[in-house]
Amino acid sequence: MRIRAYWLAVPALLAGAIATFFLLQVQEGTAGDSIDPANRELVALGQNVYAAQCASCHGANLEGQADWKIRLDNGRLPAPPHDASGHTWHHPDRQLFEITKYGVQRHAPPGYESDMPAFEDILSDHEISAALAYIQSTWPAEIRARQQSITRKAEK
Repeated sequence: MRIRAYWLAVPALLAGAIATFFLLQVQEGTAGDSIDPANRELVALGQNVYAAQCASCHGANLEGQADWKIRLDNGRLPAPPHDASGHTWHHPDRQLFEITKYGVQRHAPPGYESDMPAFEDILSDHEISAALAYIQSTWPAEIRARQQSITRKAEK
């Protein structure tokens, strides 16, 4: 009887391991952690991550670089603001996460060049989600609601 239970358990464990592997593969490049601007601990971490990794280009107050809509001499755009005046909130969470983790090229037209680095080897998924939660926490309620609607539609 004990041997029989063993032979029944092995396929179930193997199936679970395979399912977990494929689930992790499907989730790669997604916001592994919830981007929750209401989570105070996550936002506090995100504020620190933002200050250390993002503020030098996007501004200490999320204001972006001057004339961020006008191309520089090298053809690239300055860093945009992440406050409500910018376009960050026009994008769903998954896209914001992927741009931060892998760089802009994943979501830009072919040949598009940007000074925005990929943070895949610099920040953990949790830190990326935290930075995005911090950014979102600074938006007015109306903008946050609109961005959440964009995220929900993109997830369907």
